[in-house]
Amino acid sequence: MLFDTHVHLNAEQFEEDLEEVIARAQESGVSSMVCVGFDRPTIQKAMELAESYDFIYACVGWHPVDAIDMTEEDLVWIEELASHPKVVAIGEMGLDYHWDKSPKDIQKEVFRKQIQLAKKVKLPIVIHNREATADIVEILQEEGAAEVGGIMHCFSGSPEVALECLKMNFYISLGGPVTFKNAKKPKEVAAVVPLEKLLIETDCPYLAPHPYRGKRNEPGYVKLVAEQIAEIKGISFEEVAEVTTANAKKVFDIN
Repeated sequence: MLFDTHVHLNAEQFEEDLEEVIARAQESGVSSMVCVGFDRPTIQKAMELAESYDFIYACVGWHPVDAIDMTEEDLVWIEELASHPKVVAIGEMGLDYHWDKSPKDIQKEVFRKQIQLAKKVKLPIVIHNREATADIVEILQEEGAAEVGGIMHCFSGSPEVALECLKMNFYISLGGPVTFKNAKKPKEVAAVVPLEKLLIETDCPYLAPHPYRGKRNEPGYVKLVAEQIAEIKGISFEEVAEVTTANAKKVFDIN
């Protein structure tokens, strides 16, 4: 029983064969997944999927790359959706300094507003971080994000930063990069972070694990992430699957 905590089955890459992808995930032992919406169209699609499949949940929020497009109406809409029984988190939110579509000050403002909203609706948050670690940690601390906690999605930082995030009530989620031969940091993080604070994800259709690197990722491949963590920690695949699934249910408050 595997729990893929971050999928984008709402992406156009799955338009042609969505049902087959979901069936393959189930065959691979994926019992639950969270579909993440990050703008109007993807949030809408995430909600449709969550309502159509009992094992798919939704996370709704606004991506930092598109922060410049977010309106007050969008924020109100996200708050309304937060009361839906299948919505389990707010996000993905955060900072992305790789792309320059949204100015940093706007990204930070939108990030802060979403943390404040999550505290209001009492839901955990899912953090997107690209080349912005110091600012992300600072904002999480300043906004008291530990009150709701959440997930450092597809964590790519150092073991030191991972441990700092644990202190703020966050889980560390690892995806395909932990399987890459040259990915030193994710492997170090997998070794250092206690299994009780680890989650697994694919971020599909992006970041496919080895040996599918460079191809379209899908939820069924989350098994490869779990196998790699088991190897790094010197424990069984079954233990990784069991504990990370229990962790996901805990952070998302799924019974």
